[in-house]
Amino acid sequence: MTERYQEIDLVVCRFDPSESDVRLFLTNADGEPYGHFNWINDALTQKGERLVFAMNAGMYHEDRAPVGLYVEAGEEFASLNDNDGPGNFHLKPNGVFYVTADGAAGVAETGAFKETGLEATYATQSGPMLVIDGVIHPRFLPDSDSLKRRNGVGVTEDGDVIFVLADTPVRFYDFASYFRDVLKTPNALYLDGTISRLYAPELERNDPGAAMGPIVGVVERHD
Repeated sequence: MTERYQEIDLVVCRFDPSESDVRLFLTNADGEPYGHFNWINDALTQKGERLVFAMNAGMYHEDRAPVGLYVEAGEEFASLNDNDGPGNFHLKPNGVFYVTADGAAGVAETGAFKETGLEATYATQSGPMLVIDGVIHPRFLPDSDSLKRRNGVGVTEDGDVIFVLADTPVRFYDFASYFRDVLKTPNALYLDGTISRLYAPELERNDPGAAMGPIVGVVERHD
C-alpha cells in the first residue's frame, strides 16, 4: 500500500513470514550477482516460481559482495561484521534482519543477534538500526538536513515483516519514527539509501537502476 506520513510518500509492504516465502538473493547459478529484480524473476520462473515483491537488502562492496553477515538458504556467504568504520553501516548500533527455518522473522541489533547464536536460514546485516527495543537510534537528529530516499524493514510483535520505501527524501529520525509510532515495530533496520528500489507488480512497480547487491524478496509458486 502507499501512505503519506509527515509529508513523506511511503510504500509499505507487509507479509506474514509463516505464510509468505521470504528469501534473500545474491548470486545466480553461475555465481554471478543477480543485480536486478528481473533476473531473479527469470531464474525463479524456470523453477515454476515467481517474484511477487523485492527490494534491495543491505549494503555491499563495489563487487556487490555484502559488507556484513549474509546467509542464503542456510549457507553463510559473509560473516557478521562488528568492526568500527565510516558510513551508515557502521553508524552503530547496526543490526540483522533474519528468517528462520520455521518461518519466523526478526530484526535484532548486531550484538544481540550474535549472543543468541541463532542459525538463520536467511540473514542480512545492515545499518544503522532505526529502532532498538522501541527506542529510536540515539544518533538520529530530529532537525537533520540529510534528506534521502531510504528503505528499511521492521518486524511487529505479532511477527509480521513490514518493508518500507520512502519515495520522498526523508531524514533518518522521521523514517525511524514511522516504524516506531505508526507500524509499531519494536525493532527496525535501515537497508539502504539513494539506491533504494522496489519490485511490486501489484503496485506496477519495477524500479530501474544500477546493479544491486543483496536483494530480499517474496516468492510464490507459479501455476
